[in-house]
Amino acid sequence: MKALLLTAYEQLEVTNFPEPEIGDQDVLVRVEACGICGSDIHGYDGSTGRRIPPLIMGHEAAGIVEAVGADVTSFAPGERVTFDSMVSCGRCHFCRRGMQNLCDHRRVLGVSCGDYRRHGAFAERIAVPQHIVYKLPDGLSFEHAALVEAVSVAVHSANLTPVTLGDTAVVVGAGMIGLLTIQAIRLAGAKRVIAVDINDKRLAVAKQLGADVTINAQASNATTAVLELTEGRGADVALEVVGTTATIASAIAAVRKGGHVTLVGNVSPQIELPLQSVVTREITLRGTCGCNGEYPACIALMESGAIQVAPLITQQISLPEAPAWFKRLHAGAPEHMKVVVRPQHA
Repeated sequence: MKALLLTAYEQLEVTNFPEPEIGDQDVLVRVEACGICGSDIHGYDGSTGRRIPPLIMGHEAAGIVEAVGADVTSFAPGERVTFDSMVSCGRCHFCRRGMQNLCDHRRVLGVSCGDYRRHGAFAERIAVPQHIVYKLPDGLSFEHAALVEAVSVAVHSANLTPVTLGDTAVVVGAGMIGLLTIQAIRLAGAKRVIAVDINDKRLAVAKQLGADVTINAQASNATTAVLELTEGRGADVALEVVGTTATIASAIAAVRKGGHVTLVGNVSPQIELPLQSVVTREITLRGTCGCNGEYPACIALMESGAIQVAPLITQQISLPEAPAWFKRLHAGAPEHMKVVVRPQHA
């Protein structure tokens, strides 16, 4: 089969690759669409250490079942499906407590980090265990379904945020996950959503997708602006979707006393924390990782139009076009939100 192989850092090749092996519990999927994630771009240059070549990257995908293993009963060839990016074991302490995203033995598709290598979905086909596979409604296109994984991150973060009907929420970061988070936290009950970013084009999309107020943090002081909008108290909750010292500090400063900050972004492995502000104002900080069973809800929300992804897809490309697009995205292409690879297209 044809696959996009990371042969060395900043070097991708479309090559012939062995067909995936299908275990008894596996589903073989013909990949129809796979989104390029920001983590793939960081993996492309080796900055994360979690995509050690040689590797087929890609974990945001959807396609058609081609074959199933001997013990698979829930899926059949020809069905339209998507699948989680994390493979949980189902047996460890955390899986048995319903915390599959914290599985002791989890493996992420398209990741090679020294401990394991799991090829991903920038390929014509991929084999995945049936317990992470979900059926798709006919009305949800493959390119949209490829974003279910990203939507699940936003929905999971909203589910972990103690928002009450009528609350004001701040979302710091209007990248793709941030734009999905704006929609998710609105559905969770926030009456007013304030989006903070430094890119006016992304803030315009944030407004289109449900943000009531947008703040360009380079043009004005975001903390001051949020305080002015909330009678000096601050927002009830904030969701930080970048992961740097400056943006996390901004999220903490934006919430009221007793407020809550959900940390979604993780660009920086370590940050400086304004500890005194957190302690003296009794701010709750909550980390969030991936998703944990939200796929069915996400599919339903996308099918109904409650969460929109069409404005986020800026380009669809073939496998042969992908190496050049990775170079372009790595060099910086802020006008592009989500580029989707279509492995079956020439």
